[in-house]
Amino acid sequence: MKLRATVVSGICAATAIFSAVAYSAEVFSGYTLLKQETKEMQDDDFLNQGMATVEKGAKLFSRPGKNGKSCESCHEAKGKKLDPKQIATFPILDKKTQRPITLQQYVINKWTEVLGNEPLKYESDDALALEAFVRNLARGQVVNVQTGGKMAPFMDQGKKLYEETRAGQLDMACASCHALYPGLKLRAQVLSQGQSNGFPLYRLADGKVVGVQTRMKQCYDQFRAEGYPYGSEENSLLELYMNARGNGLKIETPAVRF
Repeated sequence: MKLRATVVSGICAATAIFSAVAYSAEVFSGYTLLKQETKEMQDDDFLNQGMATVEKGAKLFSRPGKNGKSCESCHEAKGKKLDPKQIATFPILDKKTQRPITLQQYVINKWTEVLGNEPLKYESDDALALEAFVRNLARGQVVNVQTGGKMAPFMDQGKKLYEETRAGQLDMACASCHALYPGLKLRAQVLSQGQSNGFPLYRLADGKVVGVQTRMKQCYDQFRAEGYPYGSEENSLLELYMNARGNGLKIETPAVRF
């Protein structure tokens, strides 16, 4: 069955025909909406340009820090001691703060506290490379973010930011596109469900690997709004909720997207 729909949100006003699956409440990866040639690029590690960032992360993982230790000092070569299932649970509750911490922030903290290095800037090339390397170790694992218990109030806050908090001249929330109109076009781009199971990913439009918080900022720019700072509490809550929305999807890092 085909459905005809018109988007008149202020971003675009276009009529197009899409299959009914685009309107399904079922959770699906943005991979589903890719052109065949883009799927082939993601599936082939030789063609997937995001793998260069993963390889850079592997080198950083083995590089000694200022105190002579490296990530491999605890986690062995190529991160053999890291548990892929545990990687798939991020963001997790930080033991010190009892607040959600993203995988990238966790890696940055270890880079500083354990190796004695200067802090990496959030979403910097090195921070993204290390995150991409670690998350790639869990590729194929099912996303399994905690949503209950002590995490529940933070999930509620993230949900409110994602679904209810409108911003910018267009007065839109994240859900205005990704919950209501997956499968429809935003200018030349097909809207996905906004799933984060492929991040960090190689974005063809940017010609480089981007993190989920960079992609958030790009979305806010399209709202004509000012996004939250990288590594901020608001972005951590958004990333928590976004990752949890994808519970059950397989990690694709580094995915390839338009």
